[in-house]
Amino acid sequence: MKSKKSIITKLFAITSIVFAIFITTNLVVQSAFFEQFYIRWKKDNLQDNLVKFKNQYVLLQKEEDKFGLISSFEEDNTYKIIISDSLGALKYLTKTADEKKDSKTVIIIHQIMSDEIENNGGIDKFKKEGKPMIFITKKNRDMTVSIAGILYDKNTDETVYAFSSLQPVNEAVQVIKEFYLYFYIGALFTILLLSFIYSNMIAKPLIKITKTASKMAKLDFTEKCIVKSEDEIGALATSLNLLSENLNESLTSLKDANSQLEKDIEKEKKLTEMRKDFVAAVSHELKTPITLIEGYTLALNDDVLEGEEKQYFIDVIMDESRKMNSLVSDMLDLSQLESGNFKLIKEDFLLHELVKSVTKKFTSLLNEKHIKLELNFVCDIKVNADWNRIEQVITNYMTNAIRHTADAGTIIVTMINREDSICVEVENSGNKIDISETNKIWDNFYKIDKSRTRKLGGTGLGLSIVKNIMLLHDGSCGVENTERGVKFYFILTKQ
Repeated sequence: MKSKKSIITKLFAITSIVFAIFITTNLVVQSAFFEQFYIRWKKDNLQDNLVKFKNQYVLLQKEEDKFGLISSFEEDNTYKIIISDSLGALKYLTKTADEKKDSKTVIIIHQIMSDEIENNGGIDKFKKEGKPMIFITKKNRDMTVSIAGILYDKNTDETVYAFSSLQPVNEAVQVIKEFYLYFYIGALFTILLLSFIYSNMIAKPLIKITKTASKMAKLDFTEKCIVKSEDEIGALATSLNLLSENLNESLTSLKDANSQLEKDIEKEKKLTEMRKDFVAAVSHELKTPITLIEGYTLALNDDVLEGEEKQYFIDVIMDESRKMNSLVSDMLDLSQLESGNFKLIKEDFLLHELVKSVTKKFTSLLNEKHIKLELNFVCDIKVNADWNRIEQVITNYMTNAIRHTADAGTIIVTMINREDSICVEVENSGNKIDISETNKIWDNFYKIDKSRTRKLGGTGLGLSIVKNIMLLHDGSCGVENTERGVKFYFILTKQ
């Protein structure tokens, strides 16, 4: 607010002072020099007219023509003309209503002009030079101050006198002074009003521009400078708005890039941690079978075992080899799926046929643990998917369910037909999963068995593989606790 008042005050003061000085100077110059300028102009005008009159006068022969020329000249130029002969006697004089006053005036002016000629070198010098003599008469109680001119014509040996009163000039100067006094007061008022309007016209757009620039300095680009004028100030406001938009876009892009960089850095940190965990987990998973294989191989190498005991050692080595092979196979699958370069081989097929085929393979394992299997199929539902990878998902779910189901438990495989999708659920009886772990079980090598004992078996990669396969199919997967135990499911889009 202080800035607004300051700029308006400055513009108002400067404009008012400049115009006030101009008007005052004009008034002073007019008052001081108008009268002198006007008198000088009257002298030059009288000299020109006097010469012009003489040139016309000498061409006339008739007396009435000469008298007519004198009369018309006096009417047109407000001068009084007197002509005297070589002896100084008055030759021509126009008549007016007040002849007595005219005669007296003529005598006085004739005397004044004669005195002026004498004062400037005498009649002989004046006649010899032949130039007009223009002068202002001195104050006289019998007549007003006048401007007078004398011109001698050697051809006719006559002298032409012309004079005019300066009283109207003095009155005009006085009237102009009074007029300028009122004009000066009115002009000052007008100047103040126009200065106020002008200062506001200039200051308001500048205040808006300053306000916008101040917010821009604080990185606030919401303020727009609205200036409708089509001059330099309007162009400046438009440029400022454009600059604000460009800066806003640049800073927004920079913020987005910075945010993305932070995310990338955070992602890289997580990947680093995941790599460390992955290496540690793989090392842990391979350590046990390698140690067992090494130990049992050394025992066999000593050739101290026979019969059933030797066969038992061989079976253990083969079993641990199969587990290592399964781990390596799962690691390769997960690596391909997570790399983003894995290409699905999609085809149209009936999903219930795939589910039926996979569950049938687990008949012997189910019978060993006396697990009851319930199948709820929805027939004739086609999906467009990779048969082998969906088979891998169902296999991992079934393996996981059998592993966590107690003897004589139950596994239920259910297909649910939805509007645009088909859902396959694998539910097993047994212990529920803690809510805090429902998201973690999809991570690599994550096991609910924190001690990582070999009691439950498995590589810890099965559910990670399931998650990546479903992502590639634009499907989804999840886990829920139920009244019986735990239910895993996956969803695919129907054809």
